[in-house]
Amino acid sequence: MRGQKRCGEPVTECMIACWLGFLPRPLIALILMCLIASASLGGFEQQGQPSDTSPGGGYGKNKANVARFKIGICDWMVLKRQKIGVFTLARELGADGVEVDIGPLGNRVTFDNRLTNELACDAFLKAARTNGVEICSIAMTAFYAVSFAERTNYIDLVCDTIDTMKRLGVRVGFLPLGVASDLQKRPELRPELVNRLRRVGRMAAEAGVVIGIETTMPASDEVALLEEIGSPAIKIYFNLANAVKFNRDPCKEIRILGKDLICQIHCSNEDGELLENDRAVDLVQFKAALDEIGWSGWLVIERSRDRRKPRDIQYNFGSNIKYLRSIFQPTISTLKSVGGELSVWRNSCYTVEQYCLD
Repeated sequence: MRGQKRCGEPVTECMIACWLGFLPRPLIALILMCLIASASLGGFEQQGQPSDTSPGGGYGKNKANVARFKIGICDWMVLKRQKIGVFTLARELGADGVEVDIGPLGNRVTFDNRLTNELACDAFLKAARTNGVEICSIAMTAFYAVSFAERTNYIDLVCDTIDTMKRLGVRVGFLPLGVASDLQKRPELRPELVNRLRRVGRMAAEAGVVIGIETTMPASDEVALLEEIGSPAIKIYFNLANAVKFNRDPCKEIRILGKDLICQIHCSNEDGELLENDRAVDLVQFKAALDEIGWSGWLVIERSRDRRKPRDIQYNFGSNIKYLRSIFQPTISTLKSVGGELSVWRNSCYTVEQYCLD
């Protein structure tokens, strides 16, 4: 019978084309994208945490790039701090996830945190799932301005953050030591800061989470600080912009830290130029260094806004996400182009289909 496969006859590309030729275009697109995604995705569990449970969450070098790196945005930098709409925006921008801020502090006793109950968190998680976006971390950005080493109720503030992390199923918390607790400028705070971080480390370990601290110190000093703290639940939240600002080589810095001491990365520079136009940042070399140490995880875009269009969120963050994808997620970048070629591919299938049936 014409076009019918005979018993024992091997399946050929022509026959596959025949079968697909009878399917509607949207279904063909779905099948292809699922096949490509299933072949390349993987390695991340819910909330974007690596399936490897080692402290650094590192992957072997045989993992696909798309399985090793995910790209996020900061909700406070896109003017949607703790707003459900951030997940729709993240999807539209092409991000994989969102770093959610715990809320401002100012003169308050505690954070202005709207995610203090299960109902609010469930709504937040539902919006994330609906948009196919994850929550990669919870940030305590109030400590950029408030001194963590001198705040009297720091335990309550960290407890609030860890409780929110647990409600949202998030493993990484971000704690910037900021200007007021900068050990480069205020070394006298070191003993108190170390004691506090030891206590925070115990709290985090009991909750099964990690707190990533950001400092302005060189990597070698950060290693020494972590050794003094002595907690596996305290890691470095590496900030690419800090390395550039203090004329340090980001690649050398992360090699010194190694994969096990870095929990997450703010992968952007200070404002001025988009990442692709920023001569101070070589992300190709930066990725090569991450490959060398075997690190994997979230790359979160904080700034790198074009000085000529500082308020254009879609332009700035969309452009930077696209550029990061081209380097750290080349498979996904290729996948996005497949959709535009499907109609051409479908027409080719139709031609082959006619050939098979004749």
